[in-house]
Amino acid sequence: MNEVFSSSVLKVEQPRRGPFAKSRYKVLDGGGAVLAIAAPTDDEGRAEMRGVFGGKSNLDARAVVLTTPDGDPVVIVDKQRGREYTEILTPEGDAFGSFVTERVGRRYVVYDGEGTLIGAVSVDVPRNNFEVTDTDGAKVAHVRKKWAGLATHLLTTADKYAVEIFDPVPEPLRTMAVMTAIVMDMNLHEAKEIT
Repeated sequence: MNEVFSSSVLKVEQPRRGPFAKSRYKVLDGGGAVLAIAAPTDDEGRAEMRGVFGGKSNLDARAVVLTTPDGDPVVIVDKQRGREYTEILTPEGDAFGSFVTERVGRRYVVYDGEGTLIGAVSVDVPRNNFEVTDTDGAKVAHVRKKWAGLATHLLTTADKYAVEIFDPVPEPLRTMAVMTAIVMDMNLHEAKEIT
């Protein structure tokens, strides 16, 4: 997966959409070239209880599959019901890593696919800055939610994130750092949808 997310500067963007639309994202490099596109999975992931109306991130489970622009699958982000657990899966459905809530909205721990602790994500009070660290506490990435204006913030789900990777960052932590933008959006920012 390192070849898809090899840029040290990335952008993660959501297109503007209606209130009942589901999670969609684009991952771009620093120059604006699209590296991956995320859309809801056909089977909505492996979570057990899906809501009738998607959108309340603290209630509903949801899953998105990231593909290259050519349609080759990269990873699946499977957000479980609530905010406690989000799993990153390989295209074949095997565990690649996970984000586990340590303090809701403030700190998440990051594991690899075998359950070994590989890092953490610290969240600032407004939930706009996410610092990704390794197990030694060294900062490996910074993810920042960009302010898009009051109307965009209140009335749409069109969020934009800037991801800066402090190379070298080994796999799987590098891919997990990039996925931080999507995971934090699904867990903390999609609840503003009207359902």
